[in-house]
Amino acid sequence: MTATGIRMTADELLRLPDNGMRRELIAGELYEMPPAGGEHGYVGSKAQIELGIFLRQHPEVGGGLFTAETGFRIARDPDTVRAPDVAYVGPDRLDLARVRSFPLLAPDFVVEVVSPNDTAAEIQQKVEEWLRAGVLLVWVLYPFTRTAMTFNSDGAIQLLHADDTVMGDPVLPGFSCRVGDLF
Repeated sequence: MTATGIRMTADELLRLPDNGMRRELIAGELYEMPPAGGEHGYVGSKAQIELGIFLRQHPEVGGGLFTAETGFRIARDPDTVRAPDVAYVGPDRLDLARVRSFPLLAPDFVVEVVSPNDTAAEIQQKVEEWLRAGVLLVWVLYPFTRTAMTFNSDGAIQLLHADDTVMGDPVLPGFSCRVGDLF
């Protein structure tokens, strides 16, 4: 992710023309990154499929999934807009998230897929921002090592390997899948 040095608001970000780059706004500064590579997109879609199957099989859970194209405004003045690879918003706030602009809320659960050029510091910063904004559960998926780290809002952190099971608690109780199935 590359800082552009350009300062703007979330509303200005939303109005930018498409230039083929993925964009996020961090504390009012525009950051750009190239489109995700194939492995990144594949892993992100696997996570979305697994979560989508669970939600379809458990309609009582409700809520909705959002893809990497969705930016969430998680801070104001200066604005921060982050776009996770997959996000889940529960049924009580789904209407607030289904807006034409960037939803002014943090998802309940996010999945971030690590790209080859992501640094450990960037990933850590993103996880901390999500948790500070109110996200209850963050999964970070590492395609190269086929591992996952989970971060809960209560401070619990887990490192999981391909044969381990990743859980959706506390956001999606009852959801589980083998970590290797996400890769």
